[in-house]
Amino acid sequence: MALTDLIHEVSKVVPTSVKEILSDPSGVFSSILKSVNMSSASGSANSAWSSQEGHDSAIPGCAPVIIALVAIIPILYLLFRDTKAKVFLKPTEFQDLPLEYKEVVSHNVRRFRFRLPDEKMVVGLPTGSHITIAAKDVDGKDVMRPYTPVTDDTSKGYVDFVIKVYPTGKMSQCMERLDSGDTLKFKGPRGRFKYQPNMKKAIGMIAGGSGITPMYQVAQAILRDPHDFTKVFLIYANVSEDDILLRKEFDAWAQDHGKRFKVYYVLEKPPPDWKGGVGYISKEMVHEHLPLPNEDVITLRCGPLPMNKAVEGILDASGFTKDMQFEF
Repeated sequence: MALTDLIHEVSKVVPTSVKEILSDPSGVFSSILKSVNMSSASGSANSAWSSQEGHDSAIPGCAPVIIALVAIIPILYLLFRDTKAKVFLKPTEFQDLPLEYKEVVSHNVRRFRFRLPDEKMVVGLPTGSHITIAAKDVDGKDVMRPYTPVTDDTSKGYVDFVIKVYPTGKMSQCMERLDSGDTLKFKGPRGRFKYQPNMKKAIGMIAGGSGITPMYQVAQAILRDPHDFTKVFLIYANVSEDDILLRKEFDAWAQDHGKRFKVYYVLEKPPPDWKGGVGYISKEMVHEHLPLPNEDVITLRCGPLPMNKAVEGILDASGFTKDMQFEF
């Protein structure tokens, strides 16, 4: 068989799209090798392999391997030429995103999904960073607030925020009024905390109310990475049990990653059968549920200003130096 004929046989089974390759790579390569083997077998029994056909049309014994490489190299090029996803965020420029849908999680909690311009695009937010969202209030005045999404760059084409709606919250009220297709402006990434896998052996987290989202983001990145062995200890304070955000996710992590993730809930107004903490975060709770202070530990905090101040005092008194603390 002539070289051009054999290439033609292989080309019959080479897919024309990267999606087809990704969906069944083993099938693609099996088809290629099968085609090559069949062509080789046919050629060995055919007089076309004899020198009678001339030097240009004869195929040496290693030709099947060469032909396979000829077919595979373009495929590998297609696979790896554009593996880096496009990033949406720009640090100095606001960009519009439309609301895809709004989900009612509880009486005062909503999950907002905003659609990115391209289904293969990622938001481009490093772990530990946040996004600035801008809107107009009912009087047409500018409102800006920092928010941490609950999705990361493993989610393509969209970004999700879980937000507590406050009666007097300017931005949360702006978002509550949104309908599908309405837009807000987004800019980032922002923030001073840059998480790196295994940067500490253990991370303590203290969160209050909607201050839980940065903790969720960091914990999610840690538990999702099989090469990150950091242990996470979370104390999460709220007024009532209904106020606990992302509880389903935290409880699942505690069950699935019991040796690496622990959560302790604290309620100001607990139900009668409550088995968690009661009241405000105390020095005793910190000692019992967070790792002890040392150079391989950092404790993060995020919540209302009074809580942050109180927790800072507790951590200082417990032996955590300033280098062992970070406030979002």
